[in-house]
Amino acid sequence: MPGTGNGRANGRDAARAIDALRRGWAIRLTAPDGAIRLMAIEGADAVTLVDFDPHGQADILISAARAETLKLANQLAAADPDLPVLVERAPWIDADVATAISDPVLDLASPLKGPFRARSLAAPQAAKAALRLARLAGILPAYFLTEGDTSVEATVSADSIAAYDDATRLAIATRARLPVSASESGEIIAFRSPDEPREHVALVVGKRDASPPVVRLHSECLTGDVLGSLKCDCGPQLHEALHQIADAPWGILLYLRQEGRGIGLVNKLRAYAMQDQGFDTVDANVRLGFAIDARDFSVAARMLDLLGVGAVRLLTNNPNKVAGLESAGIAVTERLPIILPTNPHNERYLATKRDRTGHQL
Repeated sequence: MPGTGNGRANGRDAARAIDALRRGWAIRLTAPDGAIRLMAIEGADAVTLVDFDPHGQADILISAARAETLKLANQLAAADPDLPVLVERAPWIDADVATAISDPVLDLASPLKGPFRARSLAAPQAAKAALRLARLAGILPAYFLTEGDTSVEATVSADSIAAYDDATRLAIATRARLPVSASESGEIIAFRSPDEPREHVALVVGKRDASPPVVRLHSECLTGDVLGSLKCDCGPQLHEALHQIADAPWGILLYLRQEGRGIGLVNKLRAYAMQDQGFDTVDANVRLGFAIDARDFSVAARMLDLLGVGAVRLLTNNPNKVAGLESAGIAVTERLPIILPTNPHNERYLATKRDRTGHQL
């Protein structure tokens, strides 16, 4: 059902489109410059692809970063490096070849055949929104693309995608006392949006007073926080932050559901596989077709605003978190570092954070 134009309907449209893409179903995406039909390459198989594109003529939409790997960058008509790229469909490009085109993890195992040819995009705004939608869905930013009015499972507008994870729609859902190992005085507060399923949480520790709280913005990391991964420093940072917050007069841990710097768990694991091939974390994200850091810290600012906090002492090594909070209206009165020992598994990871993303380690 098409959206009615209000925020809630838009959120529902985006949610339906995300669900359809993850199931391998076709969607239609509309923008001021036109409409496109899409099927996520990673969700397609020989049967569903024939239903979507019976004549085998659907082109392939990928990111500019992936196009550069495919030696298509010099064929781009536009100067904007953020524009998606349309690869002309050749007769020999079936579902398996399209998968090899879209997934850089397979580059070493499946050398790309080529040559490939880039086509001009008839609806670049719609195509750019499609790549954003892929990130929200946690799938590879790569699609089979056609035009026309053939039936689809969901229709979504570029405006609906832009509004899907709007932090201003976040609200407090519930709260409860939660003693934790670092402090028995904890209170956990859950935040929920009516449009988007991920629930963020805050853990408030200590007795609130007039001083700025010590605050940690911690992005979810299943492998580090839960499984004790040695490839990153997320788990140790989480626990060290809790202890530093507990040692302060009061503080808040914001646990943000932005796995893999905002690209999702599956894509983060793909980035891990690329690290095993020799790429660092920055190059792995870019080659997958995503930003170096796709997190949205306006979510954290909204959570603090709902808690009545306008100024913080921020526990971080990442200057981008300081800038992100301040740009969203939260004053950072002090940046407090987190200092941890390294291990042989995360030395390169930490060096990349220092040298390529500006972390002050």
